[in-house]
Amino acid sequence: MTRSNLVRVQEKGQVTLPVAVREELGIKRGDLVSVSVTPAGVLITPQRAIAAALLDKIGESLTSQGLTLDDLIESGRAEREALLQEMYGIEPESTR
Repeated sequence: MTRSNLVRVQEKGQVTLPVAVREELGIKRGDLVSVSVTPAGVLITPQRAIAAALLDKIGESLTSQGLTLDDLIESGRAEREALLQEMYGIEPESTR
């Protein structure tokens, strides 16, 4: 549902998001938001919403390749162990 709220631009370009909007989006003091210019105006998006959308895309990419997040984590672990052994001669934890 699209609602419109009228807010005044303050000195230095600051605007205050109405309480109802902050509550609905879960935005609290100190939270980060993304500000984007769109053909319709300005879009303010809570940063965690962006992160969640990116994680969803990563999950979709993994699934389309027949992989899981656990597969990705294990692959990273194996790569890290190989680099530690190659660069510093440190044996992987599984062989200690």
